[in-house]
Amino acid sequence: MKLNVILTGATGMVGEGVLSECLRHPMVDKVLVIGRKTCGVSHPKLSEIIHGNFHDLSVIKDKLSGYNACFFCLGVSSIGMKEPQYHHLTYELTVHVAETLSAQNKDMVFCYVSGAGTDGSEQGKSMWARVKGKTENKLMQLPFKRAYMFRPGFMKAADGAKNTLKGYHLFAWMYPTLRALLPKFACTLSEVGVAMINAATIGCDKQVLEVLDIVELAKKTNL
Repeated sequence: MKLNVILTGATGMVGEGVLSECLRHPMVDKVLVIGRKTCGVSHPKLSEIIHGNFHDLSVIKDKLSGYNACFFCLGVSSIGMKEPQYHHLTYELTVHVAETLSAQNKDMVFCYVSGAGTDGSEQGKSMWARVKGKTENKLMQLPFKRAYMFRPGFMKAADGAKNTLKGYHLFAWMYPTLRALLPKFACTLSEVGVAMINAATIGCDKQVLEVLDIVELAKKTNL
């Protein structure tokens, strides 16, 4: 099954890495990037919709049909935010996009980038982890063909990546050590992207994927 992918967050570090894997992978036929600004990439597989308000997709929803995968890489940091604002920009935004896509595409596989430490019980002390957990739980209830929650930890970007997080280069040199000593915490963005593609084509017996699950899924072949 070839994939027609909708991808969000392409101007961020994770989205850039996942987009790169999609554009080079033979199982991906086309990619539609939805963003507030252009991702700055030109490729025969790629098209873009520039849209400023992810809380209201009514203007573009007719353009969102005919896709069988969504790789949702859009997210914001909780640093400096109160819970209502973070809830609005994380839970409410993500769920609105997901509900719109599930209504338009009955055979869609939805892959959501959450994060290591997400609180699926929604009862913990960490605000961001509770909100992410609530978002995950809601997504798994929506009528997608399948929905997978990705919880990466430290991610190594590809050489030449343009959208790495602020301060990333101060810590990138630590990746080999982290991978060797803390394999449950570190993976590459390439592995995240390939694992998403494999989740959408091969499938996985887990809906919530921690770092080791992501690494293992990325090793599988769908060719």
